Amino acid sequence: MKHLIINASRKYSHINRNIYGHFSEHLGRGIYGGIYVGEDSEIPNIHGIRQDVVEALRYIKVPVIRWPGGCFAEYYNWKDGIGPKEERRRIVNKSWGGVVEDNSFGTHEFLDFCELVGCSPYIVGNVASGTARELSEWIEYINSDDESLMADLRRKNGRDKPWNVQYIGIGNENWGCGGQMRPEYYADVYRQFATCIRTCGGTKPYKIACGADGPDYKWTEVLMRLAGNYMDSLSLHYYTMPGYYTTDEYKWEKKGPATGFDESNYYRTLRRALFIDELICRHKYIMDQYDPDKRVSITVDEWGTWHAPEPGTNPAFLYQQNTMRDAIVAAVSLNIFNSHSDRVKMANLAQMINVLQAVILTEGNKMVLTPTYHVYDLYKGHQDSTLIESYVQQDMIGTEEAQVPAVHVSASEARDGSIRVTLVNLSASESQRIRCLLCSGEYHFASVRYISGEMNDCNEFDKPPRVSVKTMPDIQIEDNSFIIDIPACSVNEIVLR
Repeated sequence: MKHLIINASRKYSHINRNIYGHFSEHLGRGIYGGIYVGEDSEIPNIHGIRQDVVEALRYIKVPVIRWPGGCFAEYYNWKDGIGPKEERRRIVNKSWGGVVEDNSFGTHEFLDFCELVGCSPYIVGNVASGTARELSEWIEYINSDDESLMADLRRKNGRDKPWNVQYIGIGNENWGCGGQMRPEYYADVYRQFATCIRTCGGTKPYKIACGADGPDYKWTEVLMRLAGNYMDSLSLHYYTMPGYYTTDEYKWEKKGPATGFDESNYYRTLRRALFIDELICRHKYIMDQYDPDKRVSITVDEWGTWHAPEPGTNPAFLYQQNTMRDAIVAAVSLNIFNSHSDRVKMANLAQMINVLQAVILTEGNKMVLTPTYHVYDLYKGHQDSTLIESYVQQDMIGTEEAQVPAVHVSASEARDGSIRVTLVNLSASESQRIRCLLCSGEYHFASVRYISGEMNDCNEFDKPPRVSVKTMPDIQIEDNSFIIDIPACSVNEIVLR
């Protein structure tokens, strides 16, 4: 039996709701067919936006969505996506498959979608092939309530009131697809763009700079040293594949299948997911040298699993199935983000629908909620809560080449005083018996919701779901202690009241 200690008297940082954010790019079927089907579609929609998707995202309380990319953002001209749809410029999506992009889903459609979901928009500006003036005019179009040229153009296109968008990304992956820039060069370009972005309509932009690819600590050092005073946040990108890191170099293996993998692959994938804890620690250490007051946050605006595309699909569309392995990756990652919520203020899973580690898959009028979707359901109660102390007695499991902790935990206290514990069993085959010791407060019962299954279990179209949220009978708490048995390969939400 393992012991889990929860101490609500030791309170730490605020868990920003935006840690539970998402990302949607013009990539494959992420937008078209996933979010937007057009007003003439037989699929129930609201101004062309899928009604079933909106309802599903509202249920898990999606707080923020990043758009339009990704690499797509660095070719995007926002003026191509406004005005009458029949007059919008058709372009080729050079980033993802060379398919025709008709721009029928543009600024108005995205911001309307966010209003329907009830979330904040996070817009990424084009730095590689755009100009500071283009981004400045986009923000004016979106946020100005004056009689300005861009605000008048917005009104002409049917929107009187501004949207008051706060989160503005200045470039995407500018060390790679966003221009192959050196950090010193990008720091100068960032300062130029950041200077040109002004407050419009009373909304002060929250400026997010392009941060590092995984363990590129030099990028973080240079950006903080040369441009830290001009940013509100620094991004971080990190994808989980069954590869591995060493001290001196960053290695990965060829992407494996999303399903049909063995235990060796399973544990290698989990080990890689857990490495984001060390990554964040090391980036935080560098940031602390230049920003000890933690004014500049970390935005992990692309993270998640990246497997080989499903056989028979367009490989440039990055469509993959989603299993309990992905759910475990999501759960431990969110626990880690909670633990670093003193710096990590936003995270955006890549990507929301039909691309990479999606929470929703669609096919025509059909929709599937993936195991990862259910993780967000189990974790939504952490939003805007306070991180509290949690510790679990640990042993290591896995294979000779990949060892991981058997269980993983995060805990928070909500505004109503309830305690929420998210407990993950990483073992593919062994259940865990855990005694939970509560060091403060007085609680009478624990309610438990969970998902579990075989590591390859997934939800498929036209089949009953293999993975769905289940509940356990309430557990009585006596002398501030209780025992819980959690299944193998499971994610568990325990609420103490």
